[in-house]
Amino acid sequence: MQLLAGGLTIFASIGGLHLGDMLVVLVSFLLLLALLKKFAWGPLMNQMEKRENYIASEIETAEKNRLEAEKAVNEANERLKSTRQDAQQLIEDAKKAAQQQEQSIIQAAEAAAARIKKSAEEEIAREKEKAIEALQAQVATLSVQIATKVIEKEISAEDQEQLISEYIKEVGEER
Repeated sequence: MQLLAGGLTIFASIGGLHLGDMLVVLVSFLLLLALLKKFAWGPLMNQMEKRENYIASEIETAEKNRLEAEKAVNEANERLKSTRQDAQQLIEDAKKAAQQQEQSIIQAAEAAAARIKKSAEEEIAREKEKAIEALQAQVATLSVQIATKVIEKEISAEDQEQLISEYIKEVGEER
């Protein structure tokens, strides 16, 4: 037994290792590992798994939000492009309307000018006719007056030229 007792204690003289102590420590260590696995490692792993799932869902949400943001930016760009095209179309339509209005104003002005010119020409023609009628009346009156004076006296060639000159002066003054 001494040998057995001696075998259970290895190098006891130098502080050695006792097999019994080692077994107790090993059993205690295994028991501690089992307890840690059950009470610490399991909940810790559950927390780690929850954290991993949370991070994965946050990454997925962030990616989804990024895609939605890109889609929103693209839609906004399309709306902006469409709005610019609409604005350009409105500007072009306004230019066309302005050109049409300009043409109609020019045509109306030309028509008014033509009417005014025609009216002025008609007025000139009427005034000319009145002047001719007035001259004819004066010539007729002068002819009667000349004839009356001629009848009253016989006129020499000098007197006749003098009378014609006087009547021409009178006609010139009456204008």
